Amino acid sequence: MPEIHGQEPKKISYLLTYKTVKNINIRVKADGSVAVSANKDVSEASVDKFVQSRYRFITRAVRHFQELQRYEPQPKKFVSGESFYYLGRELRLKVLRQKQEQVYTDGVYLFLQVRDDNLVRKEKLVKKWFKKQSRTIFAEYNLKLYARFQKYGLPLPKIAIKNMNSRWGSSQPRHNTISLNAKLIEVPPHCIEYVLMHEYCHFIHPDHSHKFYDFLTMMMPDWTERKKLLESPELYILLPARKK
Repeated sequence: MPEIHGQEPKKISYLLTYKTVKNINIRVKADGSVAVSANKDVSEASVDKFVQSRYRFITRAVRHFQELQRYEPQPKKFVSGESFYYLGRELRLKVLRQKQEQVYTDGVYLFLQVRDDNLVRKEKLVKKWFKKQSRTIFAEYNLKLYARFQKYGLPLPKIAIKNMNSRWGSSQPRHNTISLNAKLIEVPPHCIEYVLMHEYCHFIHPDHSHKFYDFLTMMMPDWTERKKLLESPELYILLPARKK
């Protein structure tokens, strides 16, 4: 494992693997380790020099993953005081012992009324509430955006809510369906609208061509700001597969 020393106060350690590749490739992993691949004909000195030239890129990437780890969610115990996110707002859980079981919010607290302290039951009730809210809110946004796309001759798309690990949404124009990540109920409303708008635009332009982005910009001029918020560490962490 070569180590690079330069004028910078910190060194970079990396694992070098020889492969049949044309270029020297650098990959910073989620755990902060650095993997480098190069052709066997490339000398270690050349690899060292290249890695040193990418010092800033590597250290930025390492800091990015360290920032992500700060927001790493811990398993919920469903006890009073825990935080849950709903439409971009942090709600504090309040567990109440009641005969009538239900979940509701006043915008500050998420109230969980339960008959006993059964963890499985509490988790089921909270997840059921979030799922119900997702169906209602996603349907509202779907109707709102459809009003702008109806003139293009599109039928009202069906909304499917799924547990996705690597994306916020996807579209299936042939089946007239837009799939949304269940985790979207946790992000700010204007981010939900952006994801839905992005998928709507694919009904007009299926790929990510210049025409697609021009159309998206016409329909939602501030989409880049909304996308940037979705990619911030505190929201990005909701998609665990994206960290790898």
